Amino acid sequence: MNQVIAAHGWAGDATVWRAWQQRFEALGWHWDAVERGYGQREPHQPSWAELPGQRLVIAHSLGLHLLPEPVLQQADAVVSLAGFAAFVPAGAAGRALAVALKGMASCLGTSNELGMLRKFLSRCASPLPLSALPNNPLLRGMHPSGRQRLQDDLVLLQQCQSLPESWPEGASVLVVQGEQDAIVCPDSRAQLLQALPPSRTDHLLRPDEGHAVVTPAVLDQVVRWAGNP
Repeated sequence: MNQVIAAHGWAGDATVWRAWQQRFEALGWHWDAVERGYGQREPHQPSWAELPGQRLVIAHSLGLHLLPEPVLQQADAVVSLAGFAAFVPAGAAGRALAVALKGMASCLGTSNELGMLRKFLSRCASPLPLSALPNNPLLRGMHPSGRQRLQDDLVLLQQCQSLPESWPEGASVLVVQGEQDAIVCPDSRAQLLQALPPSRTDHLLRPDEGHAVVTPAVLDQVVRWAGNP
């Protein structure tokens, strides 16, 4: 049986994959997903079941860097949705991003927290309005442990400078990028493609989409790429 393990991005949760899980399970795939537990959900670290068949990782944004090492190491194929190797690139663009991340971190646990999260999610939704995204549970509050994980992962955003060390060198890769992504800067999007072997990498650019490329149209294309009708 083929398997999928999915990983959401910063300030998200595993419910973002609901339609994806239903689609893949209807095609006979076994599904599991990372849950960081930022909000009210319990954290969960998935692992591969001892099953024959393809092992596919699907990661949105920071999710690529949140996967357990054995999961990524043992993947046969990887789909990166709005992902990056280094979130903060070198140069002026990187310096501005580093300042922005520090500002976001300083808002956590303060009266500015909700406003910061709304601004971030609005940028994720862009060029669509925030209302185009599913309701985010973090806007209803979070536990101190979830807030600490958000803080830790902001540090990770600033520190990751390359593909994860557990990157599966022989894997086939599909990179999906929104041309209007307001979260991952153009330099970081380009650097991700440069870090991957061209012979095993397919690139799908969505001209009218931004950072939130976990959409029905992208799902259709990922399913086709994975070898299903």
